[in-house]
Amino acid sequence: MRIQIASTLLSLLPVVAHAEMARYELDPAHTTVFFTVDHIGYAKTLGIFGSVNGTFDYDMETKELGNVEVSIAAESVDTFHDARNEHVRNGDFLDVANHPMITFTAEGGMPETDTTGTVEGDLTILGTTQPVTLNVTLNKAEAYPFGHKRFVLGISLDASIQRSDFGMMYAVENGLVGDTVDIRIETEAMKMD
Repeated sequence: MRIQIASTLLSLLPVVAHAEMARYELDPAHTTVFFTVDHIGYAKTLGIFGSVNGTFDYDMETKELGNVEVSIAAESVDTFHDARNEHVRNGDFLDVANHPMITFTAEGGMPETDTTGTVEGDLTILGTTQPVTLNVTLNKAEAYPFGHKRFVLGISLDASIQRSDFGMMYAVENGLVGDTVDIRIETEAMKMD
């Protein structure tokens, strides 16, 4: 009798469905990582990284995020000036010969609204890891309108870092190159099958 009552009570409780987290990968053809940094106070110089790969887990229903792994080939930096590119790649800045990859990892995020939130993770540059908070905006979430028809998240992210926190001290003290680096990321993340 008790078993029957318990079964009846359980059947009356609302069923809570928990959607499973899906795996997403950054579309390299539609992912841009770029930065600006002050140059002697006159203007900000733009740089872009051409080689970016990344994946993460995300649940559209619960807004749960996990297993964020992004890698950037440091040598792919382009500041639209050949001599400056070589300087940015050498030991004064990115030291790509000894530190070929820039990485970002995170295990979660904090949603603020249906389309905004933050992701706190670990950014590694020059072999030094520091905590960084990314501001995130979800621009669009639906099936791609043509081609593979995969479900795609359109995402904009930004953050600011101090390059000196990563041991990149060149021209910081004399103010020739700013310490603050403003970073923006625009990406389309495709749901993996």
